[in-house]
Amino acid sequence: MPALNRIELIGRLGKDPEVRYTPSGKKVTTFSVAVGHRWRDKEGNRHEETDWFNVEAWGRLGEVCAQYLAKGQLVYLEGRLKTDRYEADGQTRYFTKVVLRGMQMLERREPAPEEEEMLAEEPAPYEA
Repeated sequence: MPALNRIELIGRLGKDPEVRYTPSGKKVTTFSVAVGHRWRDKEGNRHEETDWFNVEAWGRLGEVCAQYLAKGQLVYLEGRLKTDRYEADGQTRYFTKVVLRGMQMLERREPAPEEEEMLAEEPAPYEA
């Protein structure tokens, strides 16, 4: 039987990506993304709500996210939904996250102050 588990999001990062390591030493990058939704009701009043998604990226994609993404940046994300569970206070709790397959930055990230200094320096003249 065919199956499909795919999610596409366009939203803004809620925090800078955070890199962690699993007990086996694998690197995983996590961050949250806010996706807004606007609509008008029957009376013409505007409403807005925000959905938050927890995202995790593994391997090279996780490294790229950690290096180039920052809080507030607009991104396109493509991945799959995964529901995990854990025990807390004797109860089983469930949470759903997005496991990233692809990412595209939709706007430039503002360079950090040290990057601005490096970009402002004139290149050394080429000598043959």
